[in-house]
Amino acid sequence: MRILGPVEVHEGDAVLPLGGMRERALLALLALSPGRVVGTDRLIDDLWGEDLPANPANALQALVSRLRRAIGAATVVTRAPGYLLDLPGDAVDAVRFRSLVAAANGADDPRERSRVLAEALALWNGEALTEFAFENFARREAVALDELRLTALEGRIAADLESGKAAELVPELEELIELHPVSYTHLTLPTITSGC
Repeated sequence: MRILGPVEVHEGDAVLPLGGMRERALLALLALSPGRVVGTDRLIDDLWGEDLPANPANALQALVSRLRRAIGAATVVTRAPGYLLDLPGDAVDAVRFRSLVAAANGADDPRERSRVLAEALALWNGEALTEFAFENFARREAVALDELRLTALEGRIAADLESGKAAELVPELEELIELHPVSYTHLTLPTITSGC
């Protein structure tokens, strides 16, 4: 399941159709805490805000039913006081990403750190929770994930520099400075000598 970009559920090579934005939002909310119960009050508040349907509990149950049809009834479990996404944590790309970043931080060898961080960064397919960027439930989590992504990228670059790959990094560093000029005004590109 992917939330590092558009919300997607893959079954083999196929992407499952998830329905409308509310179904996708419900799945994103549950995916932010896989294996943990998310209360119905929170789900209703995050899904509808002040624009509540006439019967919010029934509307949520209908939404859960549609999501179960899309991704499998056993995946979305009713458990008081709400629902949970019954998946192993690393089945959600954001959880796997955080796990890989933590593992890389414990690696002494810069080549291994670079490899693990590259694997973590390859999980991304756009901005985190991109389709819900303006929703309150997603904003804080998306910002935290995007910051960790930048930290992972910096760590991978530092590991590559430590491994002696300075010349290979210049184009990537130039692009990084261009994309994030305020964050990297202090960055000095490595000096490459021609060896002549």
